[in-house]
Amino acid sequence: MQNHLYTYDIPDDVNLGGSIAIDTETMGLCCHRDRLCLIQISTGEGNCYLVHFPEPDFSKSTNLVNALEDDSTEKIFHYGRFDLAVLIQSFKINIKNVYCTKIASKLVRTYTDKHSLKHLCSDLLGVSLDKTEQSSDWGAPTLSPEQLNYAGSDVVYLHNLKEKLDALLVREGRMELAKACFEFLPYRAMLDLMVADNFDIFSH
Repeated sequence: MQNHLYTYDIPDDVNLGGSIAIDTETMGLCCHRDRLCLIQISTGEGNCYLVHFPEPDFSKSTNLVNALEDDSTEKIFHYGRFDLAVLIQSFKINIKNVYCTKIASKLVRTYTDKHSLKHLCSDLLGVSLDKTEQSSDWGAPTLSPEQLNYAGSDVVYLHNLKEKLDALLVREGRMELAKACFEFLPYRAMLDLMVADNFDIFSH
C-alpha cells in the first residue's frame, strides 16, 4: 500500500477512475457534533489518497467534491450510513451510486453476527487489520505515520471485499435487494442528520 497525503483537496492530476473506496475519520461518532478530519480514497490498485483537514474548512475541496458528486463513479464504503452522513454534512452535497460492504455482508453472511471491517477482511481475504489507531486523535494538526497507515488500510481492501460479497449476493439471489438498499442509503444518512438519534420512521 502506498499512501499519498494531501491537505483539503486532491490535486488536479489525480485520476480516481470509475470506482473508488472511501472512508472517513472524525473526532467522534456523532455526525451532528464531530467534525470530519480525514478522508481516505482507494482506487483498488494499492494506492491510497489521504485528504487531511487540519481545520474544518471544506470550501477548498473542489476536486474532491467533484469526485463525490459524480454519479458515474461508484463509491464503496464500509458502514456507509455514517460516512455518507459526515460527507453530506461537511460538503452540503448529494452522493449517489454507493455500495456498502457491511450491508452486503449482513444480507448474505447470515450465519454470523460479525460484520465489522476487521472480521470481513479476516474471513473473506485472510487479512488481519490492526485497529490500534482507531480511537486516536484525528483532529491533530499533524497525523502520525501509524494513523496514516491505519487510515489507508481501512479502504485498500474494499474493492476486493466487494468482489467477494457480490459473488455471495448472486449466489443467494439477493443482489437486487442489495442494490435497493444501496440506493436508499444516502437518504438514510440524510434522515440521521435531520432527526434525533434512534428515530425510526418505519417503526409502529
